[in-house]
Amino acid sequence: MLKVRTYGTSGPQVIVLHGGPGACGSMAQVARGLADSYRVLEPFQRGSAMTVAAHVADLHQVVESCKDSFAPALVGHSWGAMLALAYAAEHPTMVGPIVLACSGTFDLPSRQRFGENMNKRMNQEMRDRLERLKQMTDPNERFRALGDFTMELYSYDLASTDQEIDESEPGANSETWDDMVRLQGEGVYPAAFAAIKSPVLMLHGAADPHPGEMIRASLAPYLPQLEYREWDRCGHYPWLEKATREDFYVVLRKWLADRFGE
Repeated sequence: MLKVRTYGTSGPQVIVLHGGPGACGSMAQVARGLADSYRVLEPFQRGSAMTVAAHVADLHQVVESCKDSFAPALVGHSWGAMLALAYAAEHPTMVGPIVLACSGTFDLPSRQRFGENMNKRMNQEMRDRLERLKQMTDPNERFRALGDFTMELYSYDLASTDQEIDESEPGANSETWDDMVRLQGEGVYPAAFAAIKSPVLMLHGAADPHPGEMIRASLAPYLPQLEYREWDRCGHYPWLEKATREDFYVVLRKWLADRFGE
């Protein structure tokens, strides 16, 4: 069974999906920010689930545990946003509103732009340091060190750097990501997302090296219902940025309330 933390006692159900893959616990602040109006589930994705299909199957267990007249909303961050779409494509009748917070990339041009954006932000000392980090042999230590290193590059002006990552479920993040890239290369994603009928909101930071407009364009042919909101002075973690942390919750809560008919 997955480890699942629960928040809130009333309202429709929302499932928050952390990034990484492997950044268990990093959506705790978002879960708490919704808990006064929603019953929130925060599953920790299994580190031993190394394929997209395995993560989709695990998430299905969580969704099936929701006993409500409304299908649960999915709020995913980064890799979690990608997982939300992968799940909804396979189980389109099981989910309600979907929020993609600073989604990862779904095609090669977007990944190349991401690499270019990251390269522009690093000097030679940082590139050398990154290469040293990549050579670390312990996968969990490497994941933690790379996370600390990239957080600065991913962000604009953070109010906090505490992602509250819980290491009780160490992740096989590289294997999962490789499988996602494989599926994209085979043409499975984003084409499969055409099966999704749920309303979808994409939230993004203009300072996020993940190119929001390009990611949006890659999804638009398959998700014509996709809405897009981008903030200036915001990177990859809107709820941690000084300029957007309050507005992030305002926008998120209002959009969910409107879709749930509250």
